[in-house]
Amino acid sequence: MITEKLALIIAVFIAGLCSIVYELLISTTSAYFLGDSVKQFSLTIGVYMAAMGVGSYLSKYLERQLLTWFVFIELALGLAGGASIPILYLAFHELSPVYYQVLVLSLIFVIGVLTGFEIPVLTRIMKEYYPLKANLANVLSLDYIGALAATLLFPFLLLPYFGLFRTGIAFGMLNIGMGFFVYRYFSGQVTASQQRWVVALSALVGLAFAGLLAFSRPILADWEDKAYPHRVIYAEQTPYQHLALTRNADDTRLYINRVIQFSSRDEYRYHEALALVPAASAAQCRHVLILGGGEGLLAREILKIPGLESLTIVDLDQRVFDLATRHPAVVALNGGALSDPRVRQRADDAALFLRFDTAQYDLILADLPDPGNEAVARLYSTYFFKLIRDRLSAGGVFATQATSPFHSRRAYWCIYETVRAAGFAAVYPYHVYVPSFGDWGFVMATLQPVNPVNYTRQVSTRYLEDAVLARLFYFDKDIRSPGDLRINTLDQPALLEYFLDDWHSWQRE
Repeated sequence: MITEKLALIIAVFIAGLCSIVYELLISTTSAYFLGDSVKQFSLTIGVYMAAMGVGSYLSKYLERQLLTWFVFIELALGLAGGASIPILYLAFHELSPVYYQVLVLSLIFVIGVLTGFEIPVLTRIMKEYYPLKANLANVLSLDYIGALAATLLFPFLLLPYFGLFRTGIAFGMLNIGMGFFVYRYFSGQVTASQQRWVVALSALVGLAFAGLLAFSRPILADWEDKAYPHRVIYAEQTPYQHLALTRNADDTRLYINRVIQFSSRDEYRYHEALALVPAASAAQCRHVLILGGGEGLLAREILKIPGLESLTIVDLDQRVFDLATRHPAVVALNGGALSDPRVRQRADDAALFLRFDTAQYDLILADLPDPGNEAVARLYSTYFFKLIRDRLSAGGVFATQATSPFHSRRAYWCIYETVRAAGFAAVYPYHVYVPSFGDWGFVMATLQPVNPVNYTRQVSTRYLEDAVLARLFYFDKDIRSPGDLRINTLDQPALLEYFLDDWHSWQRE
């Protein structure tokens, strides 16, 4: 039999659990949609903590019927928290980035204020069971333990297996259920009129959330269709990112966190340029390492090279490897590259892999996402490039994708300067026009000077040929380095600032 004292202890734990889950849900959603995760998480934490202070301050004006107030606070918190992610999903297609940010902060503030009421009110309710010293210790410790549980559940269970939308609704229902649970054990202290309101509101909101959960699949499918220009044929939330495949006639596209990664109509231009240009400058290509590129398109190009003995692909997300080996559309594009016996797959962080790897490679290619957040920007730092340099064999070559020199000019040349600062003997910037992306840049680096336009390693291609090479290494005046750029380090990620500023300037137009 659950006693009144135990009921309150459970309530404190669930209160801490739900409030942190809401914070994580909103900050993750805003980071997905608006980018710059450092900014989004910082704003979320700051506004949330300030709003909790406001709620705690206002709680002193609650004089009577604290239990009734607590139940209604939980109902309001469950409604605001549970509805926050559906609201943000709905608003994503309707609001500009500025107004969307305002909406995000408004939801955080409302949830923070309501959360700020919880602990003071619960502490005052529980004073009947514990002296003040023990009361404060019990309430705060249980609330903090609930917060710890949330931070463990969110990345390892909730996000990868339930997704943002379903998790938000489920925890809204949990919050409402917790308020009703407390009401159940203290119903004698609540008037009949208040009991009717609690039952009616709990049932109404609970049924609404249950309906959203029951129809979440078609709701999300419809939302996905609106989020992309073409029909979605596959979508998945992995522990690390959101994957989506779309199709329009003969055009198959992969999106990660709603940013296009390739179009089947022109991806060969990108992958031939990143793979075969540096391969032609390498003394040999027996052992090759690809960082990123788990979808297998870069591997398809590398596997054309005569004399290749081993190809290691390191991608953070095992689900990308699964997609590349199981989905017919992707397997058709990569030619079954990941099933080649020379290919070794490794689901790991690229920097951690390089730090502990002891092998030497003749060619290392970085096909990583654009540096739109601090987690990715570190993979374009001097630290990362020095790890790569140490893994190159004599006569080895390294190349990385480096964003667009036209749309993100400073970011591109920042990567170039950072590679130079990492201690390579020679660094060669080049670019290629990819219709889906526009003008796209790469940076190649070697341990000894080479002639990058000496295209001697001939393999079958759809775009690349001898006559093209010289053009790739020529930059028009308006996309050359603007000069006076900082290098990108782990401690000071200048690249992130350049990249976000450059792309935001285009979004404002």
